[in-house]
Amino acid sequence: METWSLVSICIFLGITVRWGVSFNSYSGAGKPPMFGDYEAQRHWQEITYSLPVQQWYFNSTDNDLNYWGLDYPPLTAYHSWICAHVAKMINHEWVDHQKSRGYESPTHKLFMRTTVVITDLLIYIPAVVVYCMCLCEGAPRKKVCNLLSFLLYPGLILIDHGHFQYNSVSLGLALWAIVALGRGWDATGSVAFCLALNYKQMELYHALPFFCYLLGKSIKHGLLGRGFLLLLKVAAAVLVTFALCWLPFLSDLGQISQVLRRIFPVSRGLFEDKVANTWCSLNVLIKIRSILSGDHQLYLSLACTLLAVLPSSFRLLSKPSFWQFKIALVNSSLAFFLFSFQVHEKSILLAALPVCLFLNDLPLISIWFLQASTFSMLPLFLKDGLLIPYVATSLAFLYLSTYLLSALERCTEEELRLAPYHKLLFLLPKLNLACIVRWKFYISVTVMVGLSVASAAVKPPAHLPDLFPVLVSAFSFLHFLGTFIYFNIVDFTTKPTKKTQKKSK
Repeated sequence: METWSLVSICIFLGITVRWGVSFNSYSGAGKPPMFGDYEAQRHWQEITYSLPVQQWYFNSTDNDLNYWGLDYPPLTAYHSWICAHVAKMINHEWVDHQKSRGYESPTHKLFMRTTVVITDLLIYIPAVVVYCMCLCEGAPRKKVCNLLSFLLYPGLILIDHGHFQYNSVSLGLALWAIVALGRGWDATGSVAFCLALNYKQMELYHALPFFCYLLGKSIKHGLLGRGFLLLLKVAAAVLVTFALCWLPFLSDLGQISQVLRRIFPVSRGLFEDKVANTWCSLNVLIKIRSILSGDHQLYLSLACTLLAVLPSSFRLLSKPSFWQFKIALVNSSLAFFLFSFQVHEKSILLAALPVCLFLNDLPLISIWFLQASTFSMLPLFLKDGLLIPYVATSLAFLYLSTYLLSALERCTEEELRLAPYHKLLFLLPKLNLACIVRWKFYISVTVMVGLSVASAAVKPPAHLPDLFPVLVSAFSFLHFLGTFIYFNIVDFTTKPTKKTQKKSK
């Protein structure tokens, strides 16, 4: 009873922080003609309510795709359609076709913010609670500490409840899929992940580990026996889920191809803005987009992404345990973020979710990465007027998670899984790697604070207007690349402890 009272308090605190952030500004507030992501979500409600489903993804006089045209899979559109019907009952002006463009009011903001909180309560938060209480090892209070840290991750809170998006839907569904696989419910997990993928196509970042884990598990059980039945169940679950999600579009191949063109817009280029991935960071020294054509940029990013993601995927295929599955999720999502085509800064949330799964096992590394991922989106938060909530949520998360999870105390070479580095650094004298990691963490946080203050308070030189966004991007990139290398080394050189090992059944 006491444990679940503490869980209720954690949920209450998580909702309170989210609601507090929602009182602040949002993307594109009062900035015509395009406004921002807030207007995009409102416009999709207008379109899905006013037009027949066959016209949602097509350009027409009634649906100008150049003005926030729908570019997510069908489940996002259905979600917008549901929200639109509720909005229509409250105030028809919010979704009046071609009359509500750029609509803003305190009441409408309250409605939109409430829809995000509701999706958190219905999908994301329950998944976090179930994962932390059922799949994390340790005493009940330790599980509760892990839960609170998970719920207070500032990156997702600031993007969904500040900037304004519904990432908690796809990430929540993906987490439900992870929970299901962790409990041995493979068909259910497949359905949940297909729903996540049909809500946001960026869930492809996690797709290869799901595929390799389920295929590897089937092979392990024998493709002529139980494994074949498992494969059939999973295949049936995937096909049925996709068929139901795409049902309104299946009667016409033209509809399917148009939806695919909208959700995979390869014409946009290698990257946009100052995203903390390989291509944007390399662009400071080598202007890749000037050297290579659009097609060659696409081929280069595809080749690098595959090379980066395949080692961990093959490892998972040969050793399909839940521990390897979680590591593969981190490695795959980071590989996609670092090397894939047309990456946005908010896509780091797809890597943050699997890293959150390691808050209990690798607290310092996880907290460090999650803090860096939030910091990497600082230019976006400043643009949206979210400096105060960024500072407040980041400091709260850093202090509480470090304290509750004893991150700095659990900082031995064994707990950080640093033993393989001695073999890699055999030419150097024996080093206290745990102490080095701890000091790197202190220095990293100090630099993040310094760059945050400079970005908010210091005017850059006139000839270097993007100085601070570039520094933030490059510094964050080093963290992400380092985390990618670290988890790959952990994947191939260490074994899970008995406490963390979850064998597939």
